[in-house]
Amino acid sequence: MLAGPSGVGKGTIGRALLAREPRLWFSVSATTRAPRPGEVDGTDYLFMTRDEFERLRRAGGFVESFEVYGQSKGTPRAPLDEHLARGSDVLLEVDVQGAMAVREQIPEALLVFVAPPSLDVLRQRLVDRGTDDAEQVARRLAEAEREIGLSAAFDAVVVNDDLDRAVDEVAAILEARRAGR
Repeated sequence: MLAGPSGVGKGTIGRALLAREPRLWFSVSATTRAPRPGEVDGTDYLFMTRDEFERLRRAGGFVESFEVYGQSKGTPRAPLDEHLARGSDVLLEVDVQGAMAVREQIPEALLVFVAPPSLDVLRQRLVDRGTDDAEQVARRLAEAEREIGLSAAFDAVVVNDDLDRAVDEVAAILEARRAGR
């Protein structure tokens, strides 16, 4: 599982890892936020109305779900359980509180924290992404500081200062886990 602050590059690392690792299955998270330009329903996220999300949450349909920056996000339980039961390696891309919730339910989960090289670099990535106003960027940076403080609870920390190196490092962590089974 990849977790870390908003804008750190979890999605970019995850996509590169999936391109290299055909044995990985990507767990598509659900969200109540609107799609960003270029995002595809069912590929990037399962885009749901708040009512749909809440019905699924009440039915126990999420491994983890939280309010994040005013929108609900969660990991649907059924497809995750199905792939785990088949022995598949599953890639989840979640925020830090989601990772802690998954750890409670799946103690053997491999948690990799993706860290920015610095808060200044993270700030620039958030600004360059162009999806948040200045107030939202400031809020995300404050949350990032808190989340970075929780990185010691993860199995590994990878600093995303060079994408190829970060992907190589995550792939090596995954391979070491596979070899240890």
